[in-house]
Amino acid sequence: MANPASSQAEALAALQWLIEAGADEAVGEAALDRTQLPEPPRPRQASAAAKPRATKAEAASGQPASPGLPGLGDAPAAPPRSRRPTNLTPASETQADAQRLALAATSIEEIRQALEGFDGCPLKATATQLCLYDGNPDAKIMIIGEAPGGQEDRQGKPFVGPAGQLLDRMLTAIGLDRSQVFITNLLFWRPPGNRNPTPAEIAVCLPFLERQVELLEPKLLLLTGGMSAKTLLNRSQGILKLRGRWDDYRHPRLDDPIPALPTLHPAYLLRQPAQKREAWRDLLAFREAMTRAGLTPEPSEPPESPESQDPPEPKEP
Repeated sequence: MANPASSQAEALAALQWLIEAGADEAVGEAALDRTQLPEPPRPRQASAAAKPRATKAEAASGQPASPGLPGLGDAPAAPPRSRRPTNLTPASETQADAQRLALAATSIEEIRQALEGFDGCPLKATATQLCLYDGNPDAKIMIIGEAPGGQEDRQGKPFVGPAGQLLDRMLTAIGLDRSQVFITNLLFWRPPGNRNPTPAEIAVCLPFLERQVELLEPKLLLLTGGMSAKTLLNRSQGILKLRGRWDDYRHPRLDDPIPALPTLHPAYLLRQPAQKREAWRDLLAFREAMTRAGLTPEPSEPPESPESQDPPEPKEP
C-alpha cells in the first residue's frame, strides 16, 4: 500500500517542477497533447442530388450556360460582393482604438481607467489584474521596465518582487527612492509563465506608455532590459550592446528628445550576478546626469555599491 505522505510529497515536487518550468497558469480544463498531428481533412464528395442539372439550352447546344443565374444563357455574372479594405486589418483597428483611448486620457489615473476598459490586449484575459505604475506621478525621472512578473501581477504594481527589491537598493545607492521616480513597464499585464510578449502585444500597449511619457515629460529615462530599450530607442541590438550608452528617446508628440540610458534588468542581475559591476557603472553615469539636470544634489560621499546588499533569491516565478 502506497504511503500517503510519500505520494503527497511527490505530487508537490512535480507541481514545483512545473512552476519552475513556467507552467503556472491554467488555460483549459483538459491538457492538450501537442505532440499529436492533426488528422488530414477528408475530401468532400458532391452527391448526385447536389449536382446541377443541364438546362434545355445546354442539352441542345452541348455547351454549358454562361456564369450567372442558372438557365439564363448569356446573362452577365453577378457582381462580386464588396470586400473589407485590405489595408484595415483587425490588428490595426485595435492599435487605432488604443491610440484613441490613450490620447483622450489627461492624467495617469485616466490612463488607468482607459486600460481597465480596454480589451484589445490578449494578456488581459490571463493576467490577475492591471499593473500600471508605482512611485511619484510628478517625478522627472522615469524608469521603464519590460513586463510584470508573478508578484507584480498579484499586487498590481511594477517591481515588487525580488527584482524590485534589488531595484530599490540600486536606487538607494544613487540617492533615490520610489517617491522620487515614476516606475512603469512596457506592458501592463503579465504574460503567462513570464514568456516574452509578442510584437502585437507590445504594439497595443505602446500608445498608453507614450501617453504617460507625454503627460509626465521626464527629464531622464532609465530603461531596464532589452525589450524596453529596443522598443523605445528603435534599436535592434541586444541589451549587452545597448547598456551604458546614452541615447535620445524621440517622442512622436514632444519637440525635444529625452536622454535615455539603457541598463540591465534587475531580474537579469539576479540570474547573472557577475554583471552587477556593469550595472553599477550605469548607475554612476545616471547619477552624474541627474546632477547635471539639477534633479538631485551632489552627495558629499560617493554612493555605496549595492552588490553586497542583494535581496533573497526568488523562490517563485
